[in-house]
Amino acid sequence: MEAKTLHLLTCTALPPLANSSPVSGFLKVFRRPPSLKTLLRSKKMEERDLYGLPKEYYDDEWQARQREKTKELHRKRQEEDEEEERKVDEYREIGLRLRDYPDEDLRKAKKLVSSFIRSAEEVEEKIEEAAEKGELNELVLLVIWNRLDLARRDDEKDAVRSLDLLYRRVETEILKREATPAMRLLNELLNLHDGFDDDGWLKACKKRMIETFPREDPFSILVPAGFDIDKHHGPVRPKVEADDVLLRVDFVREVDALLQEVRYEQNKALNTQGLDSESVANRLKQQEKQRAINQVEALLDLAINLSW
Repeated sequence: MEAKTLHLLTCTALPPLANSSPVSGFLKVFRRPPSLKTLLRSKKMEERDLYGLPKEYYDDEWQARQREKTKELHRKRQEEDEEEERKVDEYREIGLRLRDYPDEDLRKAKKLVSSFIRSAEEVEEKIEEAAEKGELNELVLLVIWNRLDLARRDDEKDAVRSLDLLYRRVETEILKREATPAMRLLNELLNLHDGFDDDGWLKACKKRMIETFPREDPFSILVPAGFDIDKHHGPVRPKVEADDVLLRVDFVREVDALLQEVRYEQNKALNTQGLDSESVANRLKQQEKQRAINQVEALLDLAINLSW
């Protein structure tokens, strides 16, 4: 039995390699731990790799501060992203203001506004010409307002001033065209003032009123213009007045109603006593409005007491 077992072992055993031995195979399976010399060499290589890093790298407090700085950078980046997203939403909202208008009308309005901006010194003539053609409307104002809003958000101060003046001028022209004859005359009379000579201004206003209002004295009503009272010759009936003729009583009534609307608010605004820069600027603006109100009151008194 033992001979048979020995025979199997000798037959199944692999022949040894030429350059190896049973001892070397055993060592490949069970390797020896690294020697002290090898460990020292590895430590020196690690120290060489870490050479040049700041000492704070090993400080826990410094590491904590660095983590806080990283959090702060992430927070600022998030705020910037949110601000950018807010601006995009605002720009989108500005663009959507015009979506309900027909494309052809919108194209004409944008083209007209662009011509106003390019005309520079001739902008007044361009605006008046557009008003006579009936091209000024709410859509033109909205296009200007959109440009003004974008300039404000982009902090373009020169563009803001120019577009603000353009908006006010176009708005004034639209209001003038849509205003009643009484309000148009009032605006014309106010524009006659040169800012200095009040007496000369009132004389010019009186002349303009006499030219505008029909005569209201009894003789002119009983005896129409062109009738010769001595020869009893001429038209007996007065001429039919045009629809846009402005009567003095209508002018007085509309101007008085306008003053009633603005007096209360103006008096309340003038009573503010703040000393900050905004309050002072607001009072100066209200004082300028008060001077205009005083001029309107003078015109109302002149119209009430007008005599031919």
